[in-house]
Amino acid sequence: MMPLIGSMNGESMKRIHPLILALLLTGSLLLVASAAGGTTTSAVPDPTAQMQPFVARITNLLQNEDFRNDPRCERCQQIIDIAKEHFDFREMSKRVLGRQWRKLSPEEKDRFVTLFTRLLQYAYIGKIKDYAGQQVEFTGQRIKGKRAEVKTLLVDRDKTIPVSYIMLLKGDQWMTYDVVVEGVSLVRNYMEQFREILRKEKYAGLVKRLEEKIHQLEQEKMQEMAKPSRAG
Repeated sequence: MMPLIGSMNGESMKRIHPLILALLLTGSLLLVASAAGGTTTSAVPDPTAQMQPFVARITNLLQNEDFRNDPRCERCQQIIDIAKEHFDFREMSKRVLGRQWRKLSPEEKDRFVTLFTRLLQYAYIGKIKDYAGQQVEFTGQRIKGKRAEVKTLLVDRDKTIPVSYIMLLKGDQWMTYDVVVEGVSLVRNYMEQFREILRKEKYAGLVKRLEEKIHQLEQEKMQEMAKPSRAG
């Protein structure tokens, strides 16, 4: 049986990826330490330094009482909008499709980017309410040409989890296109799922599965929002 699109293979992904995607992808957890190690030059922006404005913006949202007392997460669109400023969902979409990407028309590429972005949003953004003061320690960075890796540790009560952001330099902005949690790549995880679907059901089958999964997640969100709020 094919794995459900939107689920993650591997215990690391199953256990913590919802929180990672909802919070870490936007650079939103509390900054504890500056990046150690990596080097930059005057011509290359510092990728870690570029994450700091996102830390302040999202932390302010998460600590706001109106936001915290919003169990249906009606304000999550603000998080999504900020994520789009920092994440290159088109690059991510290109990589999860692999060789199939080159076979698509411009219109098909745009459609797939929209579907994959919505899948991530619906699958994980609702977990924003799980924020409980987790902190991130920035432990280092590596830069090679227009690619960079920013290494962090997610500190959460009784465990510490390594999380790396993989980035591309677009103009003067570092854009994240992959997140690696305990050695497990978000992009590779989806790529393996999609590759199997493409092999058996072709591209049309993958699109159909994405649309069905998004519809399912939309319905679940509508049901959640229909529940009376118990805030306050």
